[in-house]
Amino acid sequence: MEEAFGPKAAARRTVEARAEELVGLSHAIHARPELGFEEHYASELLTSWLDSAGLEVETGVAGLATAFCARAGSGPLTIAICAEYDALPGIGHACGHNVIAAAAAGAGAALAPLADELGLTVKVMGTPAEEGGGGKIIMLERGAFSGVHAAMMVHPAPVEMPHMRCLAVSHFDVHYRGRAAHASAFPEEGVNAADALTVAQVAIGLLRQHLGPSDQVHGIVTRGGEAPNIVPERTSAKYYVRAETTEALEALEARIRRCFEAGALATGSQMEIVPQSPVYSHFEPDREMGAAFQRNAEALGRRYPPLPRRTMGGSTDMANLSLVMPAIHPMLGIESLPAVNHQPEFAAAAVRPPADKAVLDGAAAMAWTAIDLATDPGQRRRLLGEAA
Repeated sequence: MEEAFGPKAAARRTVEARAEELVGLSHAIHARPELGFEEHYASELLTSWLDSAGLEVETGVAGLATAFCARAGSGPLTIAICAEYDALPGIGHACGHNVIAAAAAGAGAALAPLADELGLTVKVMGTPAEEGGGGKIIMLERGAFSGVHAAMMVHPAPVEMPHMRCLAVSHFDVHYRGRAAHASAFPEEGVNAADALTVAQVAIGLLRQHLGPSDQVHGIVTRGGEAPNIVPERTSAKYYVRAETTEALEALEARIRRCFEAGALATGSQMEIVPQSPVYSHFEPDREMGAAFQRNAEALGRRYPPLPRRTMGGSTDMANLSLVMPAIHPMLGIESLPAVNHQPEFAAAAVRPPADKAVLDGAAAMAWTAIDLATDPGQRRRLLGEAA
């Protein structure tokens, strides 16, 4: 049960007092979707709001124009709250990153006036390009998360889940180059790069019978040729490969690469594979922090239904943080069913009242979880690496 006085009550009062502003942030970001590394409007909106809430804001973090760090407090225990705000091509905020961003801002504002009293340093980390660009991984590699003892974020979903099933993933483009020719008059002079891609796709389709239950391969053709009467000289595709662990991904990716090589070999084309982001790892959620978040979410009235046998899966660059520090990524239900993530209908649901409630509950639950970590002697020692 929520305490009537003390830091948790104060944090919730802050969220309630700024509820209209937080929902406004969510709706404003949703109305102007921006792709990864191009989220200038969202980044400026969030940093301006966090500055007004009393946090010290640094922009351009890790050399990324749309990354930021908003800081409050100077205590020894440092908690990072991650904000995502990039959208998907063509379908906007169909993964609900507007909800993530506003909830993170709300949690930061709720903790800012309490941080020193709790012995906390709170960092709201603005992390661009989660949808395939690996913003968090770049920031991690460039030292933006140095000194952070634990990280958290929330993510909207069709239903409540303590954690998302998370696969390791690699993102890459494949390019074939053949030789153009008149497709009717001189087809024998051509080297068909579209055929190379077709051979590769057939090989991948045949390989699926022999993949493990968690192995996934999916892609799209981004360039298929110039005109029907020209033998295609250049073709391109964008592919994702996923597996249960980073190690399993490495083995699977080698098998998929051979399928693409087969297309080049069969047609005499030249092939190039170009990685499009750092590899996203599997996720190792911190169970104790996750349990604290669930207790806090339930205290706010949220309910966790029994999960179906096949639960929602995906990949996130938050996973790479989890291999370096304690981290959680709970899912907040926004009552979107039958719509699910990455559908236009889910984008529409991300600005309806249940999503607005998820912004406020997510902000409060993350703030309360940070307070629990700061005030529980055992958790505090664990995160700081101190002996009992």
